[in-house]
Amino acid sequence: METILVVNAGSSSLKFQVFALGALSDLKCLIKGQIDGIGRRPRLRAQAADKRPLIDQTYTPDQVIDLPAAMHAAGAWLLETQKVELVAVGHRVVHGGPDYDRPVLVDAKVLADLERYVSLAPLHQPNNLAPIRALLARRPDLPQVACFDTAFHRGHDALADHYAIPQRFYAEGLRRYGFHGLSYEYVAERLRQVAPTVADGRVIVAHLGSGASMCALDGGRSIDSTMGFTALDGLPMGTRSGQLDPGVVLYLIGEKGMTAGEVQDLLYRECGLKGLSGISNDVRELQDSADPRAAFAIEYFVTRVGLYAGMLAAALGGIDAFVFTAGIGENSATMRARIADKLAWLGAALDPGANAVPQLLISRPDSRVALYAIPTDEELMIARHTLSVLSHSPVSAQQRRQFVDDSACTEDYQASHPRR
Repeated sequence: METILVVNAGSSSLKFQVFALGALSDLKCLIKGQIDGIGRRPRLRAQAADKRPLIDQTYTPDQVIDLPAAMHAAGAWLLETQKVELVAVGHRVVHGGPDYDRPVLVDAKVLADLERYVSLAPLHQPNNLAPIRALLARRPDLPQVACFDTAFHRGHDALADHYAIPQRFYAEGLRRYGFHGLSYEYVAERLRQVAPTVADGRVIVAHLGSGASMCALDGGRSIDSTMGFTALDGLPMGTRSGQLDPGVVLYLIGEKGMTAGEVQDLLYRECGLKGLSGISNDVRELQDSADPRAAFAIEYFVTRVGLYAGMLAAALGGIDAFVFTAGIGENSATMRARIADKLAWLGAALDPGANAVPQLLISRPDSRVALYAIPTDEELMIARHTLSVLSHSPVSAQQRRQFVDDSACTEDYQASHPRR
């Protein structure tokens, strides 16, 4: 069976899915897996489409110390034990810059272009590009498609796109891009299936996880987002600061003597929930903690979600629905309830029973703003985009149908990702 492999390499985890190749509407997930706890408590899990467990394996921290090691572990297991005919690989790439506003077939030039944006997404872009680079060097016949988190937001009005800086910088690409676009694109499509009338209206989607942002949708189209030039802006996140007065950066450099690299490391890795609490970047651990700093960090996060909901509601001229998605939004009934309280002034009224399950619709019948909890599926969006690009690309049918021999691919993968 011919398949598409989807690779979603994040800042602290590696997710992958294998899809059976077919028409856009007939893509079927065969295998779904991930490695999380990289460098701390590495664990590889995967399941079949029927949710039958395929593997649940833990590693010592030194066995899976970083993302390349995680890619080796997942790739070796997949290629050695699962009989798939690989025809293409689709990748999540966080930043597409000003030039890439849609998925694209990757070649050496595209890869070089995308490497220019590493400094704009240092937690993600290097990890996104690493598997592309290795496969492009060793298997140039294997089509790879880059799908961008920024692409969904590229239709923003100029007023939403600009910073109040000289126009020459905008021309160079210094503008508000927005991120988590693959997630928002999926949620917009799913909402149209669940509640088409609501999907045609004014909707705020909150992608709440280790990385967090919010997006204003008008008729399913992104018109504004809490993130901007980089994935630092907007909501506080697991380890990222969120919105910050630029004067803080100037102070850290001018008065504290920090280098640009040290400031970058601070804002991306030591701030957010981790910085506020001094305990953890994980909401689950913070909720279980009796430390008042943990409670403060959670309340700060909830308050900021409420504040940005007001901003996006103003951009939309009111809202008809609010959607929770991603790790926190999908899995924490407590956080959904606390955030819903912040939305009461907009007319939102949570149904505690529906929220506890959760059902897709979690608001009361009398709520003026419909509340939804919709699981996202970035990997399915990547698979759809990959198949679409292949069907419209100059890649020959023979190339599209050529798959990498399992043993040869495993050998190449191991050569490019030696065990740590």
